[in-house]
Amino acid sequence: MKFTAEQIAGILAGEVVGNPMVEVFRLSKIEEGSAGSLTFLSNPKYLNHIYTTEASVTIVNDTFFPENAINTTLIKVPDAYAAFSKLLEFYNEVKNNKSGIEQPSFLSPTVKHGENLYLGSFSYIGENVTIGDNVKIYPNCFVGDNVVVGDNVTFFAGAKIYSESIIGNNCTIHSGAIVGSDGFGFAPNPDGTYTKIPQIGNVIIEDNVDIGSCTTIDRATMGSTIIRKGVKLDNQIQIAHNVEIGENTVIAAQTGVAGSTKIGRNGMIGGQVGISGHLTIGNNVRIQAQAGVGKNIKDNEIIQGSPAFGYNDFSKSFIHFKNLPKIVKEIAELKKQILNQKNGNNG
Repeated sequence: MKFTAEQIAGILAGEVVGNPMVEVFRLSKIEEGSAGSLTFLSNPKYLNHIYTTEASVTIVNDTFFPENAINTTLIKVPDAYAAFSKLLEFYNEVKNNKSGIEQPSFLSPTVKHGENLYLGSFSYIGENVTIGDNVKIYPNCFVGDNVVVGDNVTFFAGAKIYSESIIGNNCTIHSGAIVGSDGFGFAPNPDGTYTKIPQIGNVIIEDNVDIGSCTTIDRATMGSTIIRKGVKLDNQIQIAHNVEIGENTVIAAQTGVAGSTKIGRNGMIGGQVGISGHLTIGNNVRIQAQAGVGKNIKDNEIIQGSPAFGYNDFSKSFIHFKNLPKIVKEIAELKKQILNQKNGNNG
């Protein structure tokens, strides 16, 4: 898709300085600009690049006036960074503005769907599925029986939504993500083998949730695994059966949450965090990257750390670790007493 500087200025309510008919068809960093690209300048640190960039169009603040010759056409706006962000949103909408049902694909006769459905090639939609308006299902997706999908939802290529799952409005599920796979439920037998425990629950994803690529959310053993409104999950996260994640909590990549743990609202959880099962994590909690969480966390706490060594040694050491500030203070007092005694003897 090509756009002229004049068209872009119209979208941004900006002023063109230069050639209004110059065309762009890709985005670039200002230092990597080339003919046909659009870039922006908002950080003074990159000011020198405006005089050397080969980008065809550059968005700048309306307070900018070049001191030397430039080759790029300018679009002046009150806030270049905000304008470029707006343009990215517009570009994304145009790029993803697909509709219609491509072939080959399978749409069960019992499916009910709203207006403006896009169904990509080689996708499968099972029995008794309900799909809202403006839903985009990209190629190679699977949607199992009895799934409910709200309005303005996007499943990118290769997403898998198992049966009985419920997806709210304005959700995005990225490529390779799996919603509703079996929870990790096995009962040990006396002979050392395991018997599979049927996982008959489902997954409920509320409105405005974003799920990253290759993230897995397991269905509940009974009841529901629940992802509340506004949750943002990064790539490669494991959410186990019967977990509940509170509203507007964000979780970074490679974190694992074990079964039946409840996480509160407005939390921030770093990458590679491991959270044990059957815990309660409070609201507004901050968990730093690579932390190992093995106990309940109260509201508003910030935690960090994950030493991994022999269980018995760890249990003994943990008692001392909790008392470390007190021990350090006692050592400082003893050192002070020894120095005072030494100084007294020398006197």
